[in-house]
Amino acid sequence: MESRFVSVCLLLISSLSFSQACIRGFLENVDFPGSDIANLFSPSAEHCQELCSQHPSCLFFSFNRPDKSSGSFQCSLKSSTSGHPRAQVLQLGVTSGYSLKPCNLDLTPCFQQVFEDVDFSGGDYRTFFTVSFEECQRVCTQDPVCQFFTYITGNFTTSNIRYKCHLKFSWYVPRPPAIVLKTGVISGFSQNSQLTQHFDTVCQSQLFSDTDFRGSDFLELKAVSAEHCQFLCSVHPQCTYFSFSRIDFRCFLKNNPNNIMTRAKSGVTSGIPTHLCQIDESWARLTYSGVDFSGSDISFAVVNSTDQCQEKCTENPNCQFYTYHNGSLIFSDHRPRCYMKRVITMPVPPKVKKLDNVVSGFTLRNCRSAEKAQD
Repeated sequence: MESRFVSVCLLLISSLSFSQACIRGFLENVDFPGSDIANLFSPSAEHCQELCSQHPSCLFFSFNRPDKSSGSFQCSLKSSTSGHPRAQVLQLGVTSGYSLKPCNLDLTPCFQQVFEDVDFSGGDYRTFFTVSFEECQRVCTQDPVCQFFTYITGNFTTSNIRYKCHLKFSWYVPRPPAIVLKTGVISGFSQNSQLTQHFDTVCQSQLFSDTDFRGSDFLELKAVSAEHCQFLCSVHPQCTYFSFSRIDFRCFLKNNPNNIMTRAKSGVTSGIPTHLCQIDESWARLTYSGVDFSGSDISFAVVNSTDQCQEKCTENPNCQFYTYHNGSLIFSDHRPRCYMKRVITMPVPPKVKKLDNVVSGFTLRNCRSAEKAQD
């Protein structure tokens, strides 16, 4: 077993000489110390590897397994200028590996494994009682906004919450983390993006200009327009209405199912989400002049126009949105550049921890989509 482990290590290390090599294996009880760019919670090394693969900058990772003495379920995403880990050290309870970006990356990974005595804490939007975790997962799979779940078994210590299913939400649509005004740039979205499921009925929506829906904020995001903010509200299960500040691109999602308090406010547009209908996604087909989707770069290309930049992003399956720089104010060679960008859209539990007599897992929608594609 030891000689096999050493052989695997040598094979992976030799593969690092090819910066575009596809390295799918794992290094058990090996840590890549330092070089952290993000720390997330994850239930498994496979899930952690997919997080690294979807993160725009991650090249390799280390995952603290449940058997680690401290910091279990932590997924440390890492990068370096060389593209390689600066060191590898033996560390019990840690699994390390590499991004799957150079591989034929599955953009909608399927996670069939369920995790016993593991709690996906946070992200709850609906609860109900049911007889088994299989039924809990089935409901999660059929609910278009559910991304993962935690089920309380019949052996749980607190008797009055036994057999309870917690459906949970995390963002599954791409969202630029920063949107700022900037001269000489134009931004937009990939035209290949499937943002929501299809409905036959088209949504009827209304926006209220120069109107603020006061209070009840539970989440602030960045949005490029009021229509974009309405879309984000419509896909979040807890959003009952929203307000958008067009001066600084701030989108305030609000939760108050009982009443709406309004006031006149210049520069603010408010609205109500749509439900179980085809959401208007025309905002994603527009380009936004003087707007920079800052950060989240995966690559860039020299192009001659915004149209070419949008085409480049649409052709690249990893690109979700882009910013086109005309080059006149930034680059010494004055060549226009297209920066292609992406963020993580796979299910990410806010926290993962050990808890006896619970079962957690993910929606199986992506698994079923993959099965249909193979038929």
